[in-house]
Amino acid sequence: MTASPSKPTGPRQPSANARKRSVARLQAVQILYRMEMTDEPPEVVLPDFLASASAGEVDGVALSQADIALLKDIVHGVFHRDQKDIDPMLVAVLPADWPLDRLESVMRAILRAGGFEMLAKADVPARVVINEYVDLAHAFYEGKEPGFVNGVLDKLARTLRPEEFSEGGGRDAP
Repeated sequence: MTASPSKPTGPRQPSANARKRSVARLQAVQILYRMEMTDEPPEVVLPDFLASASAGEVDGVALSQADIALLKDIVHGVFHRDQKDIDPMLVAVLPADWPLDRLESVMRAILRAGGFEMLAKADVPARVVINEYVDLAHAFYEGKEPGFVNGVLDKLARTLRPEEFSEGGGRDAP
């Protein structure tokens, strides 16, 4: 049987909107990292970052074309909820020998952003959140860290959204 010339036979390419959301997540992690390093709130860091990120592109998406609403939602959500909600959830699923303050700032930013989406973005399937942040971890790390992100976010997802992992309950749409 031969493949129809009108249908692609390779891996499915993400839509333009999915790429814009991925770029927004990357930028959110960068902003969260910067906020931790400078101890500045989003109201200071976001405008400066967005102005400087207007040039360049990631995966064919101009940084200026990122899903800005999602970017701001993640940054503000993590900033306003991390101490109260997100950090304790992460501590509960982290291995005992890896307390949150032992993790690198970039790793904390990735896990906090993923934790926020898992907690506050029920419209985004848990598996999509996990995959997005594992992909982001690959952008920053070459070792075992992406697997660590996968394990932590998977455990968090199974705690927060067990129905998505029950038989027939999963949703994998982007």
